Amino acid sequence: MTPRRRSFYGWGYEDDAASAQEIKSSERGWADLFGVEDFTPVPMPTPEEIDLRASRVKIPVALRACCTDAKYQRLLHSYGRSVHDLARMIHRRDFTNPPDVVAYPRSEEDILAVLDWCGDEGLAAIPYGGGSSVVGGVNPPRDGHRPGNVTLDLKHLNRVLEVDPLSQAARIQAGTLGPDLENQLRPTGLTMRFFLQAWEFSSLGGWIATRAAGHYATAYTQIDDYVQSLRVVTPAGVLASGRVPTSGAGPNSDRLFLGSEGALGVVTEAWVRLHRRPTERVATTVRFRDYGKAVNAVRVISQSGLFPANVRLIEREEVKFTEAGDGAHDLLVLSFESADHPLGPWMERALEICRDDGGEWDEETLAQSESHRSGAAGRWREKFLRGPYLREHAIARGVMRDTVESCVTWDRYMELRARVKEATLAAIREVTGREGLVTVRFTHVYPDGPAPYFTWHALGDKAKLIEQFWLIKAAASDAMTAAGGTITHHHALGRDHRRWYDQERPELFATVLRAAKRELDPRAVLNPGVLVDP
Repeated sequence: MTPRRRSFYGWGYEDDAASAQEIKSSERGWADLFGVEDFTPVPMPTPEEIDLRASRVKIPVALRACCTDAKYQRLLHSYGRSVHDLARMIHRRDFTNPPDVVAYPRSEEDILAVLDWCGDEGLAAIPYGGGSSVVGGVNPPRDGHRPGNVTLDLKHLNRVLEVDPLSQAARIQAGTLGPDLENQLRPTGLTMRFFLQAWEFSSLGGWIATRAAGHYATAYTQIDDYVQSLRVVTPAGVLASGRVPTSGAGPNSDRLFLGSEGALGVVTEAWVRLHRRPTERVATTVRFRDYGKAVNAVRVISQSGLFPANVRLIEREEVKFTEAGDGAHDLLVLSFESADHPLGPWMERALEICRDDGGEWDEETLAQSESHRSGAAGRWREKFLRGPYLREHAIARGVMRDTVESCVTWDRYMELRARVKEATLAAIREVTGREGLVTVRFTHVYPDGPAPYFTWHALGDKAKLIEQFWLIKAAASDAMTAAGGTITHHHALGRDHRRWYDQERPELFATVLRAAKRELDPRAVLNPGVLVDP
């Protein structure tokens, strides 16, 4: 059988694109939003029409078994999947900076050999998991200081190596994508249950390197909460941390690599914590007429010790745009799950909290363990999961749909929300000459603050889409950080967020990171331009 191929310019596999019906439905929504009658999309690129630069480096004989300079592989690894990545591929057919070589290591020895070659030849090495980065984290650097770039794709390091059912943990290779990870764990009755929008096309190593956030809205949120120990290959050697539940023995070495985005080393495997598969679930949606009271209800729930699996507050404008409701109410998607006990008392208490702030819900949905897949929550969920598949079609029509997400303390949230929405809408008007839409929802909540996720929509000029995107992105990010939020809660830094990270990070810590970079990567091979400059 011919293996399925990933789309080199869009989301997913070539044979699993958005349907004509999905595209037509989205077009209607975009037309209504921007007050236009129809769209004239540009055609999608094909490999045949792209005249790709010849590889500038020669693959050593010893590495030919795991390295390639084939055209399709280099196209596939030229970009991540951000708005400006898609605009470059679709509108400008710009593949002027592909990796010269793509390496597919099958062992740590292969990785070390590739890193040694890159160091000897002055090449950059870009670690690559599923390629779903939306912040320029897997794009070859454009600094022009190197004779070539090599992408390290870990797709062959894709196995669950060992399971400890007593401790509920597993040793898993870093290149394992979300579906493969769960399929291999299924016979054990255990699950990592770390689901995110990019789950299908993101890897365990990518989650670790970017400090991703997964399924749970409280308690187990970020990948940090799952990692027991790591193995990391660096140009200076291999690091392997001990596997224990926790330790007070000095600084934790794993923390250095969580969020390091391939700039300090290549994560090859990890012991991660697992859960028993849920057998009990209760879910409902709660409607609020007053957004401030809805926020207060979520805050009280987050500080109550109830720890719902999902407590996603969706602003009414997004509810309306996604056809999850009529837009008259803000919507709270609320659920609990367990592999141990019935959940009625937990849900009852959470709903009492919601009632205190004017929340309303339909009693009959509480009896449906899968109610999150139906009704308003189900409609929103389906739009959410299919969103990435429609992104290239939006870009082809000049429609920009992007996100900025953050985390902030409760006392500063309402001001942050107002400032980000005001600044982003003003930038959309100034840049595009027409109105846009900015909505916000909570993806995760903590006792001390929420993770607000802003989505903005704008209809731009296809010829200027990249420049327009950056003006809007910068306005939103400036407002978010000025209001006391972090530049990112779970989308990582990549190259796109460096300017704001450099402001957020203490300068003395930057000095420490540069020192770590010098020791672990003395020839500055790994992902130049990400995290720190050597």
